Amino acid sequence: MCGICGYISRTVIGREQLSRMNDTMKHRGPNDAGVELFEAAGGYTVGLAQRRLSIQDLSPLGHQPMASADGRLEVVFNGEIYNFLELKKELSEYPYRSSCDTEVILAAYLRWGIGMVDHLGGMFAIALFDRQEQAVYFLRDRIGKKPLYYTFYDGGLVFGSELKPLMAAPGFPGDLRQDVLPRYLYQGYINAPDTIFAHTYKLEPGCWMKVALTGDAAKSGLSEASAELHRYWDVAEVYHAKSAVPIGDYGEAKEGLRAVLRHAVSERMIADVPLGAFLSGGYDSSLVSAVAQDLAMEQTGRPLKTFCIGFDEPAYDESPFAEKVAAHLGTDHTTMKIGEKDMLDLVESVPRYFDEPFADSSEIPTMLVSSLARKQVTVALSGDGGDEFFCGYNIYAKLHEAQRLDALGAAAHMAGKIGGLGRHYPFRVRVIAENRDPETKTQFLSGNYVSRAYRMCGVSGADGRAVLPAGYPFESRYGVKDWQIRRMLLDMDTYLPGDILCKVDRASMKYALETRCPILDPAVMEYSFRIPHRFKYDEKDKKHILKDLARDYIPGELLDRPKKGFSVPLDKWLRGPLRTQLLDFAREERLRAQGLFDAAYTHAFVAQYLATGDRGAMSGENYSKLIWSFFVFQQWYEAYLVGSERPEG
Repeated sequence: MCGICGYISRTVIGREQLSRMNDTMKHRGPNDAGVELFEAAGGYTVGLAQRRLSIQDLSPLGHQPMASADGRLEVVFNGEIYNFLELKKELSEYPYRSSCDTEVILAAYLRWGIGMVDHLGGMFAIALFDRQEQAVYFLRDRIGKKPLYYTFYDGGLVFGSELKPLMAAPGFPGDLRQDVLPRYLYQGYINAPDTIFAHTYKLEPGCWMKVALTGDAAKSGLSEASAELHRYWDVAEVYHAKSAVPIGDYGEAKEGLRAVLRHAVSERMIADVPLGAFLSGGYDSSLVSAVAQDLAMEQTGRPLKTFCIGFDEPAYDESPFAEKVAAHLGTDHTTMKIGEKDMLDLVESVPRYFDEPFADSSEIPTMLVSSLARKQVTVALSGDGGDEFFCGYNIYAKLHEAQRLDALGAAAHMAGKIGGLGRHYPFRVRVIAENRDPETKTQFLSGNYVSRAYRMCGVSGADGRAVLPAGYPFESRYGVKDWQIRRMLLDMDTYLPGDILCKVDRASMKYALETRCPILDPAVMEYSFRIPHRFKYDEKDKKHILKDLARDYIPGELLDRPKKGFSVPLDKWLRGPLRTQLLDFAREERLRAQGLFDAAYTHAFVAQYLATGDRGAMSGENYSKLIWSFFVFQQWYEAYLVGSERPEG
């Protein structure tokens, strides 16, 4: 686990400058730093750098950039290859010098070329320079656990695990993408391949990119056209391939799931540093902790360390449930109670570690539990992925009902056009009636929220100034009629990597803590596609088979309760301790000078929200999340484009 960065350019970025770029990610890798420059074809120089958090092989032999034994390859790598021991046996002809997983990447490439990616199991972002091919390859893991940003400018390319090293590169333009703002305001995050900056991208999950340094690149320099992009793992394609061979027997499906999950947990417990697990007391984290506890006792005789934060506010506090689960399992459990001030104190630090606007407010408690765990361990297991792959979110249950009511929604839509009747529908009826676009059927794009996001950005709708639509208009690519399954697949492509995994990566790496997600193991993900949907959503029981498996380890009465999640009281904060700052961000003269928002409308909208607040489910006027997205953007803008956070390029 670490941070990587580098460049390909004819204008040499010196070692000192590349070191400064690399050190913007020191929090990701405090144990070691490596910076190397390599001459390449076409007058190019390839610069590779890494900040290292030592997990496997703590010796200097794990230092990066790492060269292959024959001198052909140079690599920097962020992540973990969990099946590296199996690969090492298969690739035994390679003269290994270390016991770390990075060297296995080199051996795998020498055997299979870029096809090695099909053999790698784990989470990774890789940059690999092949001297023989005179090309640089960039690779990202299947589901997007590890981030990788890149940008082309001045005939070269700069890349990094975060945006900070790109911003610190000499001459980085830093032009904002105004067209992503409405979608960001609505979604709260910016999904790959887009970023907040123009001509700057995230490599999408399940993709690799080749940048050749010969041919056209040697003549005219590097540009976006130079990038040869390939998708080696696609959610929709893998789903259809695996679901075509379903496991029809429930007992067989459950035992198969137990086996692949146990193997995934076992691989993720290989580490040369202390390891623990997040334990919220919900099904996913409890199941992962239960399996890990069994393995820990078998392998070492010592209990697994588990961690949870509790809240002073009982409505948000799940720690008593986690403590009961921990007591039943026998883990070495630590709970830290936090108050509102503890969370508010972190608000100002959000842009420093989320160096792109990111408005999932659960980032704050995630940072706190990561801080707690890091005091005792360097690696933590998490239960991420259970909801998306096993039908756990509340929205999935609502979609089951909404699909049944869709014909009535169409009738209500037609009737609502008569004399403006639709304006008087209750909010829930209005949402179903407005849900007519077949490409966004499962997203419930409320007209109120979408129009507010557009108008804040100075456009009247999707047909105004060229902007990205607020939703993701590509549901037909999944070729699935069942709305629940379609939305699950959509979330695997968007919300899971763009929001959830981004949040966990940045929040944990703030404290140099590595998080590992067994449910997102390729074998577990692909096995889940073979489990019939009726085993996941059974008589309104969400995540049925996963819950059933968890109950084999933990009594159901300790787990069965409404899900709370890592929520924070946004409405209370924005209209209370953050009110003055929000009002300052929404001043008309400030917004006019900024030139990104409709100053008069945004100022009036914020003032209206502060006067009324969230009004409840019936009205649908619950705008705290939209206002929070605006607040976080302004906070980010002040930090990086006005203040002192932006690294010097």
